[in-house]
This record gives sequence, structure tokens and C-alpha cells, in this order.
Amino acid sequence: MRVFTTQAGAVTGRRAERDPGIVVLRGIPYAAPPFGPRRFRAPRPALPWDGVRDCADFGPVAPQSARLPGAPAWSPGDEDVLSLNIWTPGGSGDSLPVLVWIHGGAYVFGSSAQPDFDGTVLAGHGLVVVTLNYRLGFEGFGHVPYAEDGESCPDNRGLLDQVAALTWVQDNIAAFGGDADRVTVAGQSAGATSVACLMAMAGARGLFRRAVAHSAVNACASPWSAARTTAEVAAEAGVPATYEGLMSASPKTLVDASDRVADTYRRDPGSGPRHYDPAIYGPVAGGPTLPLDPLTACAGGAGRDVELLVCHTAEEYWLLDAVGSCARMSDAGQLDRFAADFQLSPTVLEAYRARMPEASAQELFLALYGDLLFGEYSSRLAEAHVRAGGRSRLARFVRQRDGLGKPVRAWHCADIPFAFGTLYDEDVHFLIGGPPGEADRALASRMTRAWAEFAATGDPGWPALTPTGGPVRIWDTTTDVPAGRWDDFRVPWRAAGLPLLSP
Repeated sequence: MRVFTTQAGAVTGRRAERDPGIVVLRGIPYAAPPFGPRRFRAPRPALPWDGVRDCADFGPVAPQSARLPGAPAWSPGDEDVLSLNIWTPGGSGDSLPVLVWIHGGAYVFGSSAQPDFDGTVLAGHGLVVVTLNYRLGFEGFGHVPYAEDGESCPDNRGLLDQVAALTWVQDNIAAFGGDADRVTVAGQSAGATSVACLMAMAGARGLFRRAVAHSAVNACASPWSAARTTAEVAAEAGVPATYEGLMSASPKTLVDASDRVADTYRRDPGSGPRHYDPAIYGPVAGGPTLPLDPLTACAGGAGRDVELLVCHTAEEYWLLDAVGSCARMSDAGQLDRFAADFQLSPTVLEAYRARMPEASAQELFLALYGDLLFGEYSSRLAEAHVRAGGRSRLARFVRQRDGLGKPVRAWHCADIPFAFGTLYDEDVHFLIGGPPGEADRALASRMTRAWAEFAATGDPGWPALTPTGGPVRIWDTTTDVPAGRWDDFRVPWRAAGLPLLSP
């Protein structure tokens, strides 16, 4: 039994089943439970413990209603939700690069216990891998008015949790063989936008050297929209939209109320942008924690010292259609209404129609909305960083497959099991279209190696962008695939501009 010493106490874990050279420690507290009298406040350091803490199991997940394959569900009463997990091939005295993973889930669901986030394969490449939980939904991103004692209930508590986890890494990772000067923070979807926010936050400065953002999502709330959401959720929960009223509502009450608010938008075609993807929470830009949305901040030079690797999938939004969680478009009129709701230039919609002449209204919607939310936004994040003096690399995941009786596209989340090397887990087979073939395993090997090399050296294996462009790495089961038709979809956005969205 190997024992590691942190500032709060000693911990031990288990040998990884798939690689006994890797030690796994799960459920290490990086901050105190964020409930009780200090609910809705900034995170506090974890309380110390005596003896050796056995870290065999994942910690409780944050309050949420989702039940994800292979991952634990939240149970009301679970409070010690701010924990992290470590996969390490080393120990004290080593100096290995560190990769810290932030999960996605529209800021309302997900956890570090999802099977596709197992760090064994990446750790086998010589990394110390850290995954973490953070506050979600109203607990993490809901706007809360000042308390009677005058103390702030900061916006973006979920982001502050991530900062606390990165601070814990700085203070403790050497005990696990990690190099605190070579930390890469990585995430996908909401986790990727969290990474971009961390690059823009003064409170996260100096906590990491490199960043990986897969499918960053174009959604930051304004202080006004965050306050509106609080009013809607509080009304649905039957409490006043005050600190005292919100404190009186249990976490489950606010989860359920948030779900009902989102469902109301989902069922109302006249409710504007929220009808199409009713994600009602997101980072609040425009306050002390996050003064600017991350794309604007990066364009202004925030985080320019951080090396950035951005990736997106070619057909992002098709996943939401496959799981039945997006709007349906049956005719051209509905598509026109969608474009009007988001104030898109008519030239953008017409360009997509010209490039997809045989597509249905639903297929055009999926392509257009996927690029608006993820693809074009992610690409612009990498380009803005370079133009502001930073260093960026850009990749696109295009791998498709016929599997499980229907086509499996290069959709949202499909790239992550490849990057983590977790194709073997049956719980990810829906994302990738069934058990992997040899070409899939070879692609996963290339992608995990790229992440490992980027975390170690800053070079994932292809050139950086320049202010005028540069190569885009195309991830597919065949090598040397040209960017081809996927680049064509960027042309209308360059001409018309990209709206920045608010949940």
C-alpha cells in the first residue's frame, strides 16, 4: 500500500486494474463541503484528517438530476462534493507533467466519475492525471443576492471551485510525482468553456501553463440574464428570490425547479433562443469574478502566456438530436424563425442551404446550430488567442462510423474516449458506435499521445496557428485527411460575424 502525504493528511489508493504501474486515488477532498451556513459562498480549504484516508471510491457528485451510464447519481444529503481523483505512475521526487480535467454537462450535470474520464491510459504516457467535481446548476452558477451579513455570494461558484482544485494541485501534486510548474488544464463542452474562463480570470493566473479546450460552448450569461434565471427558478421553487429564500430551498428543490424552468422553454417555440437548447446556466460574465466573456477576454490578451490546444467535432449537434434533447425543424419556415431568434445574418443560413442542397430542415438546423454553439466558437477562440500574442493549435475530429444499426457521426463528446484512450469501456460505445476496431484504437493512440506530448512539451505534433491562419489537425481513422468540406462552413461566419450567446 503506497501512502501519499497532502497538506490535509495522508492518503492511499489502489493499483489500476488495466495497468498495475498506475496508482489511482479517488475522492480526495480539495475543499470543504459547500453547504450549511456557508452555502452559496466561495470554497474553503478542506478540513484536515488524522491517519491515512483510504481513497478507493469516487466522492459524491454535485446536485443534479442526470443519471449517466456507468457513473454514480447524486443522492440528496450528499455534501462532500468537492473532491478530485488522481492517476499517477510516479511518487514524491518525480517531476511529471500534470493534466487536470474539467468535465462538461451544460453546467448542470456530469462528474469526474464518468467512465470515459478514466485516466489510466494517459497516466501510462507519463502524466499525473487529475479529474475533479465542482458545483453545478444553481449551486454553482445561479445568481444569489447579498446575504444579510453583507458578505458576497459570488457568481461563478463552480469556476471558483475549479480554481480551488487547481490551487490544491499547486500545493500538493509534488507528493504524487507531479510538476506544479507543468500543469495543463483541460475540459470539454462546458468544461472547455470553463478552461477558457480560467484563462481570463485573474484568480486563476499562474495555476497552469497550458490549456486544452474540446468543443468550447458559446454561452456566457450576463448579470441581467443570471438575475432573470434566479427569479424564474425561485418562483418555480416557491421561495423569494432573496438570499434567505434561496437558502431555505434544499438543493433538490432548486434542481427540480431548474429542470421545470428549462422544460418550460423547451415546450414553448415562442420563447426565443432558450427554446432550442434550454441550458439556463453558464458562467456569468460582467462581474468581479469574470469581467469579460472568455472569447472577448482572449482577444484582448488575457491568458496570452498560456499555450492553448483547441479541438471540436465536425458534427457537434447531431448528438443532441440522437438523444432526443433538441428542438425539431420540419420546414423552412421554422428554420427561418430559428435564424431570426438568434439574429443570424440571412447570408449564413443561405450559405448552409447552398452547401447542403439535399439536407432536410432538421439537418440544416443541426449543422448550423452545432457550428454556432461549438465549432465556429472553438475555432475563433484559438484564433483570437494567437492574434493577441498567444500560442494556439487547432484540431477537428471528423471520424464517422456505421454502428448499432444507424450512422454514428463525428458528434459532440465522441472525441473524448479517443483522447482518454477509454474505447474499451462499454458505457462509451453509444458515443463511438459500438466496440472499437483496429483503426479506432490506432486513432485513440495518436490522440492520447498528442495530449501527453502537449502537456509535457507544448507540442502535440503539428504546427501552431499564425495570426493569418495555419494548419488544422484532422482526427480520423485514416491519416493525412484534408480539411476539405468542413472548412467551407467557416466562410459565411467570417463574412457575417458570430453572435455571442447568453443562456
